[in-house]
Amino acid sequence: MADKVKIGDRWVGDREPCFAIAEIGINHNGDLDIAKKLISAAMLAGCDAVKFQKRTVDLIYTPEELAMLRENPFGPTNGDLKRGLEFGYEQYRELNEYCKSQRILWFASCWDKGSVDFIEQFNPPCYKIASACLTDDELLRRHRQDGRPIILSTGMSTLEQIDHAVEVLGTKDRLLMHCTSTYPAKPEEWNRNVIAMLKKRYGVPIGYSGHEVGLATSMADVVLGACMVERHITLDRAMWGSDQAASVEPHGFARLVRDIRVIEKAMGDGVKRVFESEIPIIKKLRRK
Repeated sequence: MADKVKIGDRWVGDREPCFAIAEIGINHNGDLDIAKKLISAAMLAGCDAVKFQKRTVDLIYTPEELAMLRENPFGPTNGDLKRGLEFGYEQYRELNEYCKSQRILWFASCWDKGSVDFIEQFNPPCYKIASACLTDDELLRRHRQDGRPIILSTGMSTLEQIDHAVEVLGTKDRLLMHCTSTYPAKPEEWNRNVIAMLKKRYGVPIGYSGHEVGLATSMADVVLGACMVERHITLDRAMWGSDQAASVEPHGFARLVRDIRVIEKAMGDGVKRVFESEIPIIKKLRRK
């Protein structure tokens, strides 16, 4: 077990700056230009990384699910939508180069083994396993094969399921993310005190992946010990797309990262001392 994990050139964990992730996910709506704008917005906000989602559509969804009627910009069916939201090799190659030019890390949540093989071509600094995939032992083992740091999201999961996933993955170069898998999650479902419990139970760095409305609670996570904070990013919460409304716009993301950095400074080292700035006040106000 370790209290720090290295992602790219950054250490993540106790006594390290909070690692800020802008989850692009599918908020690019299948448009490479939108994806690049989201990357730039995340970089300007001060984020450490952006994250995408990758699926092999015909493996993840049944033929019946893909054939369902669902009005969307790509066609009349759910399959048209799912395929329209997936980027291929050339698009990811271009995004990879763009992230390098913007000096921001990128990685992905892969929903099947083939998608891990696909993303591995781009030498990602880590992988994230989505909450929905936590019980897929074969997928967990495939992620472990490449020896990269793994971030495991724990939404919609019992402690017993998390215990098993941690047993499959091991604890070397592993991080856990507290998460509530509701879009958006209600305050009574946030359960932030779970962060400390997870840290004590598993002895690995713990972060928070959120879908709630507002920023204050994500800032509070840093006080509660989260070493990593992930929120969805969007250009406009009113855009078409299933995740947009539970996302944070660029100006909000910039405020979130700015305030996290202020909170980190304000936390201090826990040693009570008299600061130099207080000495003139002592001379002015203290009588004995």
